[in-house]
Amino acid sequence: MKKFKKVFSLILCISLILSCFSGCGVKSEKKIIRISHSQAETHPEHLGLLKFKEYVEEKLGDKYEVQIFPNEILGSQTKAIELTQTGAIDFVIAGTPNLEIFADVYEVFSMPYLFTSEKAYHEAMNDTEYMNQVYASTDETGVRVLTWYNAGSRSFYAKTPIRKPEDLKGLKIRVQQSPASVKMANAFGAAASPMSFGEVYTAIQQGVIDGAENNELALTSNKHGEVAKYYSYNKHQMVPDVMIGNLKFLNSLSDEEMKVFEEAARISTEVELEEWDKQVEEAKQIAQNEMGVEFIDVDIQAFKDKVKTVQQEMLEENSDIRDLYDHIQTYNDKYAEEEK
Repeated sequence: MKKFKKVFSLILCISLILSCFSGCGVKSEKKIIRISHSQAETHPEHLGLLKFKEYVEEKLGDKYEVQIFPNEILGSQTKAIELTQTGAIDFVIAGTPNLEIFADVYEVFSMPYLFTSEKAYHEAMNDTEYMNQVYASTDETGVRVLTWYNAGSRSFYAKTPIRKPEDLKGLKIRVQQSPASVKMANAFGAAASPMSFGEVYTAIQQGVIDGAENNELALTSNKHGEVAKYYSYNKHQMVPDVMIGNLKFLNSLSDEEMKVFEEAARISTEVELEEWDKQVEEAKQIAQNEMGVEFIDVDIQAFKDKVKTVQQEMLEENSDIRDLYDHIQTYNDKYAEEEK
């Protein structure tokens, strides 16, 4: 099945590239807007993208048709970003760690315990005026972020219970393909195993890894709860997903068209945020009652203490993250004061 998926993905990618060239001389046809993402059709991001499609086609349906490709059909997030760079596809939804190689500033989102609360996280990401400066940092590589999506708090889940940091010692844990995430896992005492998200289920099932770290939806939408029965709420990261667009395509839009795409992106985020909160609660119930997953509350401070040097090391090694880090602290401080 895995081999078939890879072959299908390759054939589809080739056909997309060929269609880009063959369609260049056709003036009367609508332009096909292709969006790739790694989630299932029921996932909040997919539902947000359906609203994106609906809005764009409602406003510009005579010029554009939006096609959405879920489940890594067009390849892993890394591969889909490469296709977006070339213009073979127009947009991809990916986690910010995938952008670290394009702009150093994105490394900050992989910092453990960067945000002190979900309120601070959401308000910082919704600071559009500031974040647009961050989004433009990848322009020279041919891509630009249009909006963000909530991917919740990331915590560890595994075949064995993790109740304290010491329980991670020696466990092979899948992390996102980010140097900062690797450092974090290693600081906890785990053996970091970066790999594509689509490979995680089989890797846990076959014992290649002992567990992973992600939000609750991974247990149900991606069925990881079938192979990992313990989910520990240590909440070490809040890492957003982002919509990445081909810059050449974005620059080709008229001012009016660009406003439509920007509004469509904003609406898609709004829908995704609403759906996220609903689906997290549903996922917990399904994982617990139907899949037999045990949710474990832990002493979060004990986990924070294990990685407190990682933050400082990151700030010392990458000066490009300092301004965004300091900006985020203003929101952390704001909500820390409110909670007193």
